[in-house]
Amino acid sequence: MKRAKSKSLESSICYKDTNLPPQKQRQVRAAFGRDVTPISRMLGILSDPVRLHILLALAVQELCVCVLVEITDYKYSALSYHLKLLKEMELVDSRREGNFLLYSLTERGGVTLNMITNFLETAREIHK
Repeated sequence: MKRAKSKSLESSICYKDTNLPPQKQRQVRAAFGRDVTPISRMLGILSDPVRLHILLALAVQELCVCVLVEITDYKYSALSYHLKLLKEMELVDSRREGNFLLYSLTERGGVTLNMITNFLETAREIHK
């Protein structure tokens, strides 16, 4: 997405009509200057239904990929890929137990899942 060339707000008709104070103008510019890449990446990771299902399943109990394969009929390689992405975002962690890697929610994963759940519940209440 291309951004429009920066215009001076002082010369904009819109600016004169809304009379945006200089301090607010600086705050708006600062908002657009923030690096939102980590937030965007996290939302991208969370936008996939498979990954959300994995988080919900891991909220019940730590699981190995083999159990997820059996329950979901997804391929092992696909689930491993999704788990890798969730692990990179520090939403899940793994530990070895014998020949198995057991995955569990991290504290960050639990908090994130709670935030999503609360958001959805709030949105449902608003739209009743």
